Amino acid sequence: MVMGSGGSAFGQGAAAAHFIYLESRLEALCIQIEFAFAKFSLVSRILTQRGIKMGTKIRKFMNKESTCGFVFALPFTIGFLLFLLVPMLISLHYSFCDYNILTPAKFTGVSNYIKMFTGDETFLHSLKATFYFAFVSVPLKLVFALIVAMILEKNSKMSGFYRAAYYLPSIIGGSVAVAVLWKRMFAVDGTVNSLLQMVGIDCHRAWLGDTKTAIWVLIILTVWQFGSSMLVFLASLKQIPVDLYEAARVDGSGKINTFFRITLPLLTPTIFFNLVMQMINGFLAFTQSLIITQGKPMDTTLFYAVYMYQQSFQFNNAGYGAAMAWVMLVIIGLFTLLLFKTKKFWVYDAGDSE
Repeated sequence: MVMGSGGSAFGQGAAAAHFIYLESRLEALCIQIEFAFAKFSLVSRILTQRGIKMGTKIRKFMNKESTCGFVFALPFTIGFLLFLLVPMLISLHYSFCDYNILTPAKFTGVSNYIKMFTGDETFLHSLKATFYFAFVSVPLKLVFALIVAMILEKNSKMSGFYRAAYYLPSIIGGSVAVAVLWKRMFAVDGTVNSLLQMVGIDCHRAWLGDTKTAIWVLIILTVWQFGSSMLVFLASLKQIPVDLYEAARVDGSGKINTFFRITLPLLTPTIFFNLVMQMINGFLAFTQSLIITQGKPMDTTLFYAVYMYQQSFQFNNAGYGAAMAWVMLVIIGLFTLLLFKTKKFWVYDAGDSE
């Protein structure tokens, strides 16, 4: 009995001590929570004050007139840096390397550029074919675009339909489907030979297999896509003051003289714009050669962009392809610079005349 009562007293004492310990721990926890809340309140108050100051600065910045331009240009700036400038810099690095996509790039200096101009005849053939294509197709396209624009200048009930119809080739002309259709049209048993036979001309010419006619098939396809230049010419023609034509008519000027003395000089800024844009597109021609002729026959239609594609992805010589890309960039830059330098000699500027 004594032992039982002693054990019971000891158990009660231990329970009371444990309860006191838990109570002290709970009080300590409450103190820590209160301290944490106080600290959080202080920090939140500081951040709120700083946020108010920061918000005030942001509002002042957004209310500036120049901020609107920066905000609108921001998406373009981000896209330019991520999708244009960075890949260009990477391409510049690869142009000095031996890189086949599958293995790490090995720096080789200017060996790709030396090989390009001294040991690669196909490169020179592609450059020659591209120059011939660009220098022939671009003037023809601009001439046809100007002629059609002058025809469509007069308003009529069907003028909107005609403008859309002539612009349609510019939209679909660069597609693979049209290239395949064009290839079929100029086949030996294609539409062109069939039409010539219908008018009494016995023609079985392989237009795409002849070194003299193959590139002209691609030139005709490009000239057919004159719609975009035509719309630009059409808009410029409508901006020419009618008073000038009336004054020329009163002075007895004929249509041809009026065209060369009034219309053509006032269209020279538009001609300059179309010439620069179409010249760049001519140097970068790709789909026509790749789909229709694959650069054949005898590399007469092997355009620069197609050969660059072959080197990069068919021959796994991406370093050499990158070097070719930078050479073409320099070529386009030089021709564009030449056009801008000669602009003052043939482009009419109303500001200079005043």
